[in-house]
Amino acid sequence: MLEKKLYANGQAIYELSDDKLTYYYKNGKIKAEGPFINNMMEGEWTFYRETGQLWNTGGFIGNKKHGRWIRYDRNDQVEYDETFENNKIVRKTKH
Repeated sequence: MLEKKLYANGQAIYELSDDKLTYYYKNGKIKAEGPFINNMMEGEWTFYRETGQLWNTGGFIGNKKHGRWIRYDRNDQVEYDETFENNKIVRKTKH
């Protein structure tokens, strides 16, 4: 998951500090950030579009989606509100 460290332009692809992992776009803006424990995505993560705009929020348990996930459209409105259990959708609401 963390094999490649730099984009061709020299921008870091990710930064791991303590138990927090931050992924970056080529332009240096944050792509995603959240807890990374025992080499797995854990807890609440936040994902952004390349413009820096909020895109998704949701949780992981052992690298698998678990709990509530909310996706926002480009107008900052909720597009989907989904609930996952062990990486499978158990409830989905399209707004």
